[in-house]
Amino acid sequence: MGGTVSIKAENLTAAVRHIVLAGGSNEREAALVAENLVLANLMGHDSHGVGMLPQYILAVVEKRLKVNAAPSVVGDHGAILNLDGNMGYGQVIGHDAMEMGIRRAREHGVCIVSLRNSHHIGRIGHWGEQCAAAGMVATHYVNVVGRPPLVAPFGGSDARFATNPYCCALPAVEDGGEPIVLDMATSKIAMGKVRVAMNKGEKVAPETLIDSHGHPTDDPRIMFGNKGPLGAILAFGGHKGSGLAVIVELLAGALTGGGTLHDGNWQRNTITNNMFSVIVDPARLGGADTWRAELADFVKWVKASPAAPGENTEKWGGVLVAGEPERRSRARRLAEGIPVDATTWGEIVEAGKSVGVGANQTNAAAGLA
Repeated sequence: MGGTVSIKAENLTAAVRHIVLAGGSNEREAALVAENLVLANLMGHDSHGVGMLPQYILAVVEKRLKVNAAPSVVGDHGAILNLDGNMGYGQVIGHDAMEMGIRRAREHGVCIVSLRNSHHIGRIGHWGEQCAAAGMVATHYVNVVGRPPLVAPFGGSDARFATNPYCCALPAVEDGGEPIVLDMATSKIAMGKVRVAMNKGEKVAPETLIDSHGHPTDDPRIMFGNKGPLGAILAFGGHKGSGLAVIVELLAGALTGGGTLHDGNWQRNTITNNMFSVIVDPARLGGADTWRAELADFVKWVKASPAAPGENTEKWGGVLVAGEPERRSRARRLAEGIPVDATTWGEIVEAGKSVGVGANQTNAAAGLA
């Protein structure tokens, strides 16, 4: 199979779910993992979609990822919850952690959730959306330990921290509306997007990567050891993105007790995430009576800015607020199918085979037989 295949969302979900079940997960876990990964693809973030499944299944086989694990409460201080993810599937750990935090925010008006030691928790916007759907405002800071650093600090020539995402989500202005969700890596691109480019045989944009000597490169293979020592991704916005990445590392890693990257402490070779979340009930704040109207008025004001000339206007049609590009992608891919490159699909098929799911079964579930 060459090129790219287009797979309907429900078929791709079924194929992923079948492989996760074969890896030992129960029905609930398999459903949460599959739905989370496919939703990331629908939203246009293939970096956090089904292409992650081969890494997950390898971690399951090597017993670095614990199937059917749940978050443990290691500290309960009312409006502050300290949780341990027990290296379970992040799609489950993140969901359950946010449910706990939402319940406490309803009770206290706010909840700080300190989550450590979870396997990869995927697209952070998913957790912001979960909170926003419950009527909450939420911010999330995430770091990575357990694998080598990926991103060079501003002024540096090698990697010292990971892509360290930040997310902020606000509920929809009205019932049935869509939330505002800012979800971004503090690096110029997510590591998964480097993987996607490599699998497609594409280059990355200029001024995104540096090689092991600190020189610019557009070759994504430099991040996977295919051309010698590893390179690094650059932070977005120079010193600003680099500074924010450091803050994210300290909040998510040091403050949660999950640990920060330093001195080669990444030798476990797995994706371990820590997340520091603040969940707020906006009804408890000073603008409780007017905040939705203010939100609506401000968004309307921002989007009324005349479209700037250039390729971005041709692509997007003017000003968008955070979350709109993802929703457009979701609508398009639900109608047209989710594109999966041949290399990534081959890796998914091989992951299935490693847990006893034959290639024919995976292809059939995906509607490719």
